[in-house]
Amino acid sequence: MSTNASDPLAALGDLPGVADAVDAVRKAVDRVYGHRVMRRRSNEVTSEAALRGARASAALSGADWALEEVRRRSDFGGEEEARTVGAALRLTAEAGQLLSIWRQSPLRVLARLHLVAEGGAVPDETVGRPRLAGEKVDEPLIEAPLPDADEVAGRLEGLSGLVIAGSSAPALVMAAVVHGELLALRPFSSSNGLVARTAERIVLVGSGLDPKSICPAEVGHAELGRTAYMEAFDGYLSGTPEGMGAWIAHCGRAVELGVRESTAVCEALQRGAA
Repeated sequence: MSTNASDPLAALGDLPGVADAVDAVRKAVDRVYGHRVMRRRSNEVTSEAALRGARASAALSGADWALEEVRRRSDFGGEEEARTVGAALRLTAEAGQLLSIWRQSPLRVLARLHLVAEGGAVPDETVGRPRLAGEKVDEPLIEAPLPDADEVAGRLEGLSGLVIAGSSAPALVMAAVVHGELLALRPFSSSNGLVARTAERIVLVGSGLDPKSICPAEVGHAELGRTAYMEAFDGYLSGTPEGMGAWIAHCGRAVELGVRESTAVCEALQRGAA
């Protein structure tokens, strides 16, 4: 996809619609970071963005709970939806602790994210490592063909190499590729969607685009809807310039909507209503 073998992501910035998406995201992020509330109460905005992002990511994995239900609930064991919401909350909390490790060892971070998602409640040798040949994947809401274990291992190594090498591509491009590749591979036995969206968050924060983690792309993905999410993902799977561009632009729109959510939080804090 790129004429520069040392930076294969660079050319993705030239795909149809990508430059406009990158510009729109940068302007949106700059606006919310310039809000007067961010000067004094950024920690509150970060906490609220984390909660709303986790709720949205869980919704995309089939547990579409009201925000206030997530806020008040303390027990996330038991039924499947509660476990999904609990996993999303744990992942969001963990993401900030893994930023310094991501650029040096992304595969270690991904393994840790899967371990956190599963919560360690039931001992399982498949937790915290990529699946092996013959192992099943519990990801019923993603119906794309499942790569075999050898392909997963090779592509994870390739993705890790891209992250470690770094890229001149915009943060949005890297985040969208990490997100899309993990959805495509579904490298773990479960919780792959949750892990993929958390990895997207880590890239956006760690890149410096959203250093305070106040622009929850998960909120935007959920607001755009599962149908649009999967249609854009089909574009990623196609590998065509148009498809890849559409996926990156979709991820950009998701970030913009996450910014809008946090701007609303800033306005509420300013009014004393939150």
